[in-house]
Amino acid sequence: MDIKRITSGLLGFPLVLIVLIIGNKYVVDIALAIIAILAIDEYFNAISKISKPVRWIGYISCISIALIHVIPEEYLVIASILAIPTLLLILFAQVIATEMKTNFKDIAYTFFGIMYVVMLIMFFAKINGMENGNILIWYVIFAAWGTDIFAYFIGKYFGKHKFSKISPKKSIEGCIAGTIGAIIIMLVYTYVANTFWGMNYSYLTIGIISFVLSVIGQIGDFAASSIKRYVDIKDYSNLIPGHGGMLDRIDSLIFLAPFAYILFMFI
Repeated sequence: MDIKRITSGLLGFPLVLIVLIIGNKYVVDIALAIIAILAIDEYFNAISKISKPVRWIGYISCISIALIHVIPEEYLVIASILAIPTLLLILFAQVIATEMKTNFKDIAYTFFGIMYVVMLIMFFAKINGMENGNILIWYVIFAAWGTDIFAYFIGKYFGKHKFSKISPKKSIEGCIAGTIGAIIIMLVYTYVANTFWGMNYSYLTIGIISFVLSVIGQIGDFAASSIKRYVDIKDYSNLIPGHGGMLDRIDSLIFLAPFAYILFMFI
């Protein structure tokens, strides 16, 4: 049993709990911006082995998460539409200004990192800002971390069939158990929400959403692993003992956030 992994989880969860329960949406946005900075810094460090990322634009993009609920909604829509073309404009201006010392490969890896880390984390902030977002946000957490916990323990002790060479330690048994575990946790949470908080969520709808988000989250986990294999690293950093870096901890969480945001519109 990995004591460091369990200890880090037990210490980290109360911190997340405090921020989400006590903090308002502005506090949560600031916390997400800090998480994004840590995560994209790990990503930039990883790809620095094969390129020269334009770090400054990545960090500024992370800070923009803290402004999601500060900017008036009508201007936020315009900013969202212009975000990608503006980002491309800035990155290619960097290529021109440096006379191609920053090249196309550098800005391509930078652009991907911003889309992968910053844009996905933004959806987490958007969910928190929805009606009953303080309740819905926990579905995202339980879908990702519930899957991870059940997959880890079942896979560790009962996993016999390897799933993919991308992540050799993951087993088919673990992946299946992770999805089942996430569904159970989210249905129990639904019972609590309906019984004590006056919600009226459909158990069938939540069950389907749980399945979809768990599967997507596991694909997100493999996606992060594929990047690590490509640059030949084991973890993005050693920030969280037993878990690796910030990006190692939130890879599945942020990957399913955009899909959760859309699905939550139907409950």
